[in-house]
Amino acid sequence: MAAYEPKKNSEVRIFESSDEIATDLAEYISQVSEISVKERGYFTIALSGGPLVSFLRKLCEGPYNKTVDWSKWYIFWSDERAVAKNHADSNYKLTKEGFLSKVPILSSHVYSINDNATVEDAATGYEFVIRQLVKVRTIGVSESTDCPKFDLILLGMGSDGHVASLFPNHQALELKDDWVTYITDSPQPPPERITFTLPVINSASNIAILATGVDKATAVQLAVYDSSDGPDTPTSVPARMVQPTDGKLVWFLDKAAASSLELSDGAYEHHREY
Repeated sequence: MAAYEPKKNSEVRIFESSDEIATDLAEYISQVSEISVKERGYFTIALSGGPLVSFLRKLCEGPYNKTVDWSKWYIFWSDERAVAKNHADSNYKLTKEGFLSKVPILSSHVYSINDNATVEDAATGYEFVIRQLVKVRTIGVSESTDCPKFDLILLGMGSDGHVASLFPNHQALELKDDWVTYITDSPQPPPERITFTLPVINSASNIAILATGVDKATAVQLAVYDSSDGPDTPTSVPARMVQPTDGKLVWFLDKAAASSLELSDGAYEHHREY
């Protein structure tokens, strides 16, 4: 294993179990929420689907179910499948059942994607909604990029290194001006999806990427650290392209996902083991 330098503005947290990840993630999210509400009066969070939702379970328990100011939360999705809201593949359905139904977030603060529109119109419509909320500053704006500045974007990562619905070597990774785009050729079913673009993800105040399992180890190694040993094109591992413009990135990993990492001496300030 080579020694890698972590990217700037990033931290790696490694845990023994998924339960420990869920415990620390709840504390992390509650702290970001508290700071955002104090500074801006709102907390805007974009979620992903898949296993990620199950890691939010500790937020639904004490003390967080009582101490978090849920009335200030605004919920978005960094990606969604172009299926009905009651479909098994829907990120909205997964999030509602696993999280939203268990905490008192106002339904008017939950911004899901229009599941009656074509995937192209759904992407356009979602970007329009976000633009309106940026205008009134419910969602902040990045001074560096003029993109929306979500308080927190929470991402899972696939074994291929994809984040949101940005897949390896896909043309969606190259988009600079769009905030939300759509794809019709996802390598994983269902094929039609909408997704935040990289400029929006990288403009967030805080980004957290969660990865568990040994099948993620290679992608984690390539994504977490700056290294000349990686693939020639960063687009082959989309998570490697997650580099906050002004914000901070935190990786939440179990030992299996982190098993290919070896930190150099200078890296330990970015690394905590639990």
